[in-house]
Order: sequence, then structure tokens, then C-alpha cells
Amino acid sequence: MTITRSHSNQRMSQCVVHGDTVYLAGQVAQSAPGGTVTAQTQAILAQIDSLLAEAGSDKTEILSATIWLCSMDDFAEMNAVWDAWVPEGHAPARACVESPRLATPDFTVEIGIIAAK
Repeated sequence: MTITRSHSNQRMSQCVVHGDTVYLAGQVAQSAPGGTVTAQTQAILAQIDSLLAEAGSDKTEILSATIWLCSMDDFAEMNAVWDAWVPEGHAPARACVESPRLATPDFTVEIGIIAAK
């Protein structure tokens, strides 16, 4: 079975497609570092939409999501954006955990996705 990697560098690929499964790397808000949790979550979900579209999928095909927050105090704020984004009847399996430090202090939210094609 073919493996396709895109948006890659030596360390990682932002998207890997294997068969009919799409794996996204943990996404951080490239366009809104240091922004509010709302702004970062919106930016991340837009990136996810774009990467899934490039892979021939979309948010209705998400199987699993893992969300890392620097503080669980931001859980409700992140969920307000997430809940508006997830289509009715297409909620994936999901985990949300606190991770006091992400890649840089500018990022407070990170989201990893696995989806079907």
C-alpha cells in the first residue's frame, strides 16, 4: 500500500496518507501564535480543513482527535470553537489533555487528527 507524505521536512510531515487513512501531525496556530485560545483554535481548525482537503478528506471523515491545552482553564473556550466547527452527527473519538508546555510558549493549543478518506 502506498504512503504519501506532504508538507514534509527532515523531522516530520504535516500530512501522511496510507490507504484510506489520513494522519495529520499536531497542528498549532501558525497564523496566530500568541493569540487567544479562540484565535489559535480557529486558526488550527482552518489548517486542518485545508490539509484534509488536500488529502481528499474533510472534517466529516475525522475518526479521532487529540487536543493538547497548556491549561485546562481554557477547556470551555476551546470547546466553544470546536463545537461550532464539528458538523452535527460527525463528532470523532476525542481526547483532550493538559500539557503545560507545547513547542513554544506562543502556542496554547495543539490538535492532532486521524481521518478516513
